[in-house]
Amino acid sequence: MPGGLVALLDDVAVIARAAAASVDDIGVAAARAGAKAAGVVVDDAAVTPQYVRGLTADRELPIVKRIAVGSLRNKLLIILPVILVLSQFAEFLLTPLLMLGGAYLCYEGAEKLWAKVSGHGHAAEDGVKDEDTLVRGAIRTDLILSAEIMVISLNEVADQPFFSRLAILVVVGIAITLLVYGAVGLIVKMDDAGLALAQRPSPSTARFGRGLVAAMPKLLTVLTVVGVAAMLWVGGHILLVGTDELGWHGPYELVHHLEEGVHEAAGAVGGVAAWLVNTAASAVLGLLVGAVLVALASVTIHRRRAAQH
Repeated sequence: MPGGLVALLDDVAVIARAAAASVDDIGVAAARAGAKAAGVVVDDAAVTPQYVRGLTADRELPIVKRIAVGSLRNKLLIILPVILVLSQFAEFLLTPLLMLGGAYLCYEGAEKLWAKVSGHGHAAEDGVKDEDTLVRGAIRTDLILSAEIMVISLNEVADQPFFSRLAILVVVGIAITLLVYGAVGLIVKMDDAGLALAQRPSPSTARFGRGLVAAMPKLLTVLTVVGVAAMLWVGGHILLVGTDELGWHGPYELVHHLEEGVHEAAGAVGGVAAWLVNTAASAVLGLLVGAVLVALASVTIHRRRAAQH
């Protein structure tokens, strides 16, 4: 009996060690997969603050929270099941679906740019914002960015068993959502923190607080510009890579050739210069595709809406 108990405890210890090793493996794989998606994570963090610009201070965090919950729902309840099923049974559909999302991002970025240039912004941007419409729009844009994050992460762990992939992608989805919307929450409340610091008795602390308050509108303006640029860049990059994967190699090879040339010519900063070339090329492609889609929408959807009114 004691021998049997010892054997049982040994078996439990082996299982516990295997489980701990599995958790460690999942953590390492999730970190690796998340790092690969870091570029899109930065874009997501840059895009989101524009949706709370102009809201009263008491509504900023509740709106960020609603968008964060929608983002988590996008990742875990919509994107994750779809990409796991497709990766298991119809992997060839992942790229076309991602490209459709990329085209939508290009449209969103080009539309916002056109509204700014033409001076015909949306009513929601000019007057009181309808929070439900605003949140829906933010979650819709997040769906595309989250899809790329999750697909990039999936590609990094494609060699893992099904349930390991599932666990890793759940960890990635939750961690990235907390990271992005935690950062967004800090950004949008910087002015409140600045006001609190400005009332402190210490002159240096008060001066720093006033500086935060003064800098906040400029920061949000910069983030709005970066957010639009990110839509065009990410959307264009999805299309650039997607066309290459589907067999049309010309555009991707041209950009890759330019990258290599710049990398060799730039010396020590060659890697950064090559990345900038790829980013610029992707953004130009995104703007061209988005402009075409905006033009098509203006003579179809928008005209139909105008006729109905």
